[in-house]
Amino acid sequence: MFRVLLWAIAAAVRPKMLLIADNLCLRQQLLVLQRRNPRPSLKDADRRFWILVCRWFIDWRASLLIVKPETVLRWHRHGWRTYWSRRSSRKGKAGRHPIAQELQALVRRMAAENRLWGQRRIQAELARLGFKVSARTVAKYMQRPTQARPSPGWPLFLKQHAATLWACDFFCVETILFRTLYVFFVIHHASRQVLHVQVTVSAPSRGVRSRVGLVGGSGHP
Repeated sequence: MFRVLLWAIAAAVRPKMLLIADNLCLRQQLLVLQRRNPRPSLKDADRRFWILVCRWFIDWRASLLIVKPETVLRWHRHGWRTYWSRRSSRKGKAGRHPIAQELQALVRRMAAENRLWGQRRIQAELARLGFKVSARTVAKYMQRPTQARPSPGWPLFLKQHAATLWACDFFCVETILFRTLYVFFVIHHASRQVLHVQVTVSAPSRGVRSRVGLVGGSGHP
């Protein structure tokens, strides 16, 4: 009963809210048209206004007169690039700092003197010496011996084993309010069938292995 009452109130208020939003959009454009010097000039505040309007007002395209709808969408894309460019260019925030030259030399020496040690073993030995380094960083600075006989190329490997291979990856989707959605998916190589998709609002740093296990337990090839 309470839900029905809320739905009735929303249905009664909605036309009035749409009319208010339409009037607000028209008034904002009148203010822009009054700035003739000799033609109307748009400010950053005007662009931000329409970026927000296109997110919250369904019929914003019909109310827009001073520019094309594609222009508003281009403003949003530009704002998105500017936002993340500023975040990425902050001092000390962008990228991972390289390890010290002495530690790089120590990793190469361990790898050269212990050919059977992998990145995990070298990481453990460095931890015993008091150096906290990730396994990926260790692998970056390891000097691997060249093989006398080259292995088959990656395209040939995929062709031979495509029927039993899956691929998983992440990609990001940007929303109108500059939020990032993280999408995790699993695809079957041979059939190109998408086996699993999951969308989260935070970077999924844990649980990836369990998600792949759930896909495997569901009977997919």
